[in-house]
Amino acid sequence: MPDFLFSMTEQISKDPLHGVTLEMMLTRLVEFYGWEEMGRRIKIRCFNLDPSIKSSLQFLRKTPWARTKVEDLYLRYVRVSARHPRSATGDAASSGPGPLQN
Repeated sequence: MPDFLFSMTEQISKDPLHGVTLEMMLTRLVEFYGWEEMGRRIKIRCFNLDPSIKSSLQFLRKTPWARTKVEDLYLRYVRVSARHPRSATGDAASSGPGPLQN
């Protein structure tokens, strides 16, 4: 294998969150689950009271425990989407990952 190809493959991150911003995660999750389901799965006010990407990002950037829950849900979404590609565009209530446990 040529040296330049080896060095390129070495640089690929194994972290599934690498290169994914919090805004990208939140946008995908809201598109898939919707705000109501997000608020049910992760019980934080910014998902239940007048939710918006902007207000949620402000809260999540200041609140590590809440950000961790969003990241965990996103990772579960990514795993399910990888196993069942059609579920990423289907009905969230019937095909998505279950709720996060507190």
